[in-house]
Amino acid sequence: QVQLVESGGGLVQAGGSLRLSCAASGIIFRINAMGWYRQTPGKQRELVATITTGGTRVYSDSVKGRFTISRDNAKNTVYLQMNSLKPEDTAVYYCNADILTAGEYTRYADVWGQGTQVTVSS
Repeated sequence: QVQLVESGGGLVQAGGSLRLSCAASGIIFRINAMGWYRQTPGKQRELVATITTGGTRVYSDSVKGRFTISRDNAKNTVYLQMNSLKPEDTAVYYCNADILTAGEYTRYADVWGQGTQVTVSS
């Protein structure tokens, strides 16, 4: 069994910064792509950013130039540095990962964390 645990959300004023972390746990052989998504009430979950094992990054247009995704493969952790935050960035942020476990080499292609609330006040 594998799981993702996010941390780092909170309340910040517009223009401020937050850093989200997401740590994977379990008997992990390899984590392929990792990413961050966000969701607001009544809307579908949307992509924020993803990063591959090799470091290739993809960002949504709405966060390009303001957010930076990174990962520490040794710690099975992905980060999201959020700068110049805007009220429209307010959402629950979810971590996602494609995980291959050790031992039986079971692939969990779509693991989600529990979410962390980010609120940006104007």
